[in-house]
Amino acid sequence: MIENSNYLTPRQIVAELDKYIIGQNDAKRNVAIALRNRWRRMNVRSEIQGDIVPNNILMIGATGVGKTEIARRLAKIADAPFTKVEASKFTEVGYVGRDVESMVRDLVEQSVKLVQKAKKAEVKDKAMEIVEEIILDALIPPIKGTSTPKGQWISTSSEAEEPQSDAELNERTRERFREKIKSGELDDRKIEIDVKQAANANVGMIGGGMMDEASMINLQEMIGGMMPKKSKKRKVTIEEAKKLLFDEEAAKLIDMDEVKEEAIRKAENTGIIFIDEIDKIAKGAASKGGPDVSREGVQRDLLPIVEGSSVSTKYGIINTDHILFIAAGAFHFSKPSDLIPELQGRFPIRVELQDLTEGDFYQILKEPKNALTKQYEALFGAEEVSLSFSDDSLHEMARMAFEINSEVENIGARRLHTVMSTLLNELLFDVPDVIGPNAKIAVTKEMVIEKLSGTVQNKDLSQYIL
Repeated sequence: MIENSNYLTPRQIVAELDKYIIGQNDAKRNVAIALRNRWRRMNVRSEIQGDIVPNNILMIGATGVGKTEIARRLAKIADAPFTKVEASKFTEVGYVGRDVESMVRDLVEQSVKLVQKAKKAEVKDKAMEIVEEIILDALIPPIKGTSTPKGQWISTSSEAEEPQSDAELNERTRERFREKIKSGELDDRKIEIDVKQAANANVGMIGGGMMDEASMINLQEMIGGMMPKKSKKRKVTIEEAKKLLFDEEAAKLIDMDEVKEEAIRKAENTGIIFIDEIDKIAKGAASKGGPDVSREGVQRDLLPIVEGSSVSTKYGIINTDHILFIAAGAFHFSKPSDLIPELQGRFPIRVELQDLTEGDFYQILKEPKNALTKQYEALFGAEEVSLSFSDDSLHEMARMAFEINSEVENIGARRLHTVMSTLLNELLFDVPDVIGPNAKIAVTKEMVIEKLSGTVQNKDLSQYIL
C-alpha cells in the first residue's frame, strides 16, 4: 500500500501505474482521473455530493494488452476493495449460474478483509501481549497467589538481604522467558495450546430452494454464532502458536459490528468492480457460436447494479451508486454498440488500448518492477544461482514474441510467458542437481536464437499458444 494513496494526483497515479504497465497512456490517464474524482467527491462540502456519480470506464482491446493489470494496480494504489468478475460467467435470473448481485457481495467480502487487516494492525501490540502471556503460561505456569504485576521486574540487587520467594523467582523466570519469546529465540520449541474451532453451521436449502444466496449466508452465520465453538489441543512450535493465537486474540479485540459498518462504507465509496469479457454478453457475440443463455437478459440484470441499487449482503445493505465499474472486452466478434443502449450509457468513458509493439515487448521484459526477467532471476536466486540477461537477448525475445503473435493468435504480453518458459525450462530442471549453487547463467542473444528459432519457424504453433 502506498502511503497517503488517497491523495495522489492523477499524474502521480499514472507514475505509479508506469512502474508496472508499459504504454497505454490514454487508459492510464482516464483511470487516474476516475480515481482522483472519488477523493474529490468525498471532499465536496455541499448537498450535491450525493449526486456526483462515477464515470464508469469501458476498456476495449485485445487480450494481453494490460486491461486487467491496469484495474488491479489501480485498486492497490487506492487501497480500495476490488473484485474482478467475468461477464460470461453470469446468467439471467431464472437460469442456473451466478447472479449479477454476487459481484457486489464479493466486493463487500474484500472490503471486510481490508478493514479487518487494518483493525488487526491497530490492536497488534495489545493482542501480542495476551499471546505472550498464554505462551508463558504453557512454558512456565505462574504460581498461584503471585501478586507481582505483569511486566514488573523483581529487584536482583546484591543488596537484597532476604532470599526471594518462590513467587518472585517464578515471576523473574517468566520475565526472562518473555524476552526470549519476543526475540524469537524460542520459536522452534514446541508447546501445547488450545485452539478454537468454528462450529459447522451448514443447514442446507430451506423452503424448496427459494431462499436467495444472501439469506442463506445470513442464516448460516446466525446459527454458527449461536453454536458453541470447540477447543482442540494442538502441539505446535512457539512460532506457529504466535500466529494462531494472534488471529484468535486480535479477533476478540475487534468490534465486528464496527468492521461491518466501515467495510460497507468503504465498498460504497471506494469500491472498484472490474467486469471482464463484457463483449461476450453483447448481441454480436452470438455469431461466434455456442449456446446463447440470454445475453441481453444478463445485461438488463447488470443495468440496475451499475445504475445504482441496494444489494443485500451478509454484512448489511450496500448501495452501488458510487462504486466504480470498469468493464473490458476484446470485441472481436461484436462491438460496443451491440450492448443495450441503457448499459452503453452507464459507461461514458471509452478507452481503446493499443496492440503491443516489438518495442513494448522489450520494455515489458526490462522495465516493470515485476518484469518476467526479474521474476526468473528471483526463482534462480532461491537456488543461489545467478541469472542475467544481455540487452541483445531481451531484444531478440521481444522480436520473437512479436513475430509469433503476428503469425498465429495475438495474445499480447502473455506470449512472453511462453517464450521465457521455453527458453529457461531446461535450466530450471537442471537446478540444483546439474547446475549447483553459486553458478552463473548469462542469457545471450545466441542462446535465445538456439532455443527459440524452431518455435518461430514452426508454422504449427499450437503447443505454444496459451
